[in-house]
Amino acid sequence: RRSGAGAARYRRSLRWTGSRSSAGTRPMVLIPGGETLMGTDEPGIPPDGEGPQRPVVLDPFLMDTQEVSNLQFQAFVAATGYVTEAEQYGDSFVFEGILSEEVKSQISQAVAAAPWWLPVKGASWKSPEGQGSDVTERLQHPVLHVSWKDAEAYCSWAGKRLPHGGRVGHALQGRLKDRLFPWGNKLTPKDQHYANLWQGDFPTHNSAEDGYAQTSPVMSFPANGYGLYDMVGNAWEWTSDWWTVYHTTDRQRNPTGPSSGSERVKKGGSYMCHKSYCYRYRCAARSQNTPDSSASNLGFRCVSAEQR
Repeated sequence: RRSGAGAARYRRSLRWTGSRSSAGTRPMVLIPGGETLMGTDEPGIPPDGEGPQRPVVLDPFLMDTQEVSNLQFQAFVAATGYVTEAEQYGDSFVFEGILSEEVKSQISQAVAAAPWWLPVKGASWKSPEGQGSDVTERLQHPVLHVSWKDAEAYCSWAGKRLPHGGRVGHALQGRLKDRLFPWGNKLTPKDQHYANLWQGDFPTHNSAEDGYAQTSPVMSFPANGYGLYDMVGNAWEWTSDWWTVYHTTDRQRNPTGPSSGSERVKKGGSYMCHKSYCYRYRCAARSQNTPDSSASNLGFRCVSAEQR
């Protein structure tokens, strides 16, 4: 919670998007421009192309304070009739740990390198665990099972866009510099949880010490220094960048990554991330998926270059 002069400054930093439907919008926060550092020279996860650390200059931009929620996406679908790629394909990937034994018994396939991912018939943003499930009690949770194209469609409808990796990396730091996490270098300062992550043994046991075994309602954990919530954990977030692991160390302005590719960058990690397997909830961390991918831990948020 914020009080006094700090609260006043925080309120003044918020901007309303003024887009199509009040149910489909939330405040945006102004992220100041300037020079920052992108990536890291620390070991990190080398195959992910986190390094080398490189200077970038960014223009100011507006960013959603939260991940796009089921309620917001529901408003978009109601207004446009949009059908997601998962709905068109007829299935989406779901973490086996949140599926019933009945559903799992009907599935004979899995991802070879990650057998906890199962293709579930009927799984989509509105039926996250397949037929018989819905988001009625999860309207304030991040929307899931959205492909890159789905996220782009929502952002366009809302008069916004997906952020490029440089913007996300800058926003993640929340006015700090060279810190592991958006709040500092310690994962749980004073034993307080600052993000929805995995506690326990992945993938067999999530002790849910942070209060959530799956996704949490958006804004359930403290905001970072820019007033942004869930920048790590909860749900992975699509960016606009094509994936590459080769980066120039030249100083760049508003870098947008390569002009083409086969996979898109995602940032922030999810509720399934644990240091033993997916140490990607660090500010410099990143990963990738093909643009048509959808899963039960993958969402997004939007940005705008306009200062409304």
